[in-house]
Amino acid sequence: MILTLINLSKNTIINFGLVISFFLVSFILWNTNILFQILKDEERSKMELWALAQKELIKNENLNKDYGNIVFDVLQKIGNTPIILLNSDEKIIDYKNIDWNPQFNKDSSDLYHQLKILKNQNKPIIIRYDNLNQKLYYGDSKILSKLQYYPIALLIVIFLFGSILYFYFRITKISEQNKLWAGMAKETAHQIGTPLTSLMGWTSLIKDRGLKNNSILEIEKDIKRLEIITERFSKIGSLPDLNKKNIIEIISNTINYLKKRNSKYLKWEYNFTEKKIEIPINEILFSWTLENILNNSIDSMKGKGKIKIILENEKKLIRLFIADSGKGVPRKNYKLIFNPGFTTKNKGWGLGLSLSKRIIEDYHKGTIKIKKSMIGEGTSFEIILKK
Repeated sequence: MILTLINLSKNTIINFGLVISFFLVSFILWNTNILFQILKDEERSKMELWALAQKELIKNENLNKDYGNIVFDVLQKIGNTPIILLNSDEKIIDYKNIDWNPQFNKDSSDLYHQLKILKNQNKPIIIRYDNLNQKLYYGDSKILSKLQYYPIALLIVIFLFGSILYFYFRITKISEQNKLWAGMAKETAHQIGTPLTSLMGWTSLIKDRGLKNNSILEIEKDIKRLEIITERFSKIGSLPDLNKKNIIEIISNTINYLKKRNSKYLKWEYNFTEKKIEIPINEILFSWTLENILNNSIDSMKGKGKIKIILENEKKLIRLFIADSGKGVPRKNYKLIFNPGFTTKNKGWGLGLSLSKRIIEDYHKGTIKIKKSMIGEGTSFEIILKK
């Protein structure tokens, strides 16, 4: 109950934080947009004032001293805003704050290219007097140019921050799930261990009384099997020891165990050229992986078909191929099939292949994948282990 409340409050805090972050970002973007528009309007007002001063200059060739000083002062003080002035023939007659100098740049096409850029930034201001008709094009000042990229930069920062948070919580959730599965597995091993110990005691007592027969021998085999299952579950969640073991023997023992307990209509095809190949491996967990894959193949064939097992001994690697003649796997499910909970069976938890992937990749630092699969023809798994 307490754990549930803690998780609930944790989720509430996260959701509340996300909502606050959303409104904060929205407010900043909204405020930035308003500031940008205000500066844009001030920029246009300044350019309209410059256009008015230009018009006054054209109207009054003989300006009085004070009035003329004001007009010239307005025309000169335009800051760093780039402007280009055109006549009625669309020819450039003046420009300011443009990176073009006739002494160094003889080609005027660069200047007209700059004009094209300004046309895309702002609407022109028309200057009319009598038969005179001029157009003033202006661009964004340096402040505006920088400010317009601010929301984009902010969104990128927010996106990166959100991605980090997402992956952090995702990893945390996966870690919590792993701890849960490990705890359940260890508890299962513990629960199995209690009656198992009792069974071992009873079989010893029966044997001591001279009642040993074939039934007792079979019971001992099943007890041995339960011991293996208990050890498998007890190893989940902890880093297992890897010891030099004969992989040929492990594979052969696993196949023989499954052959005795499955349909006689199953055809097993395997023939290892070598009798002994020792590699660092955990026998209990690797055998479990083989069982999961082989049982998956047997289920896909519904107890009737062929399983082919090939082992390739390379210089630094061991490649194990397990192929069946089952119903096959669609290509879109090649990776999904190893995800926890993914299953195509009506009854099943979807944990077998997920555990197999973890055992091979996390514990043995190898790889496991579907090498090939065709609907209605079968599936081939590939396991690669380092020697």
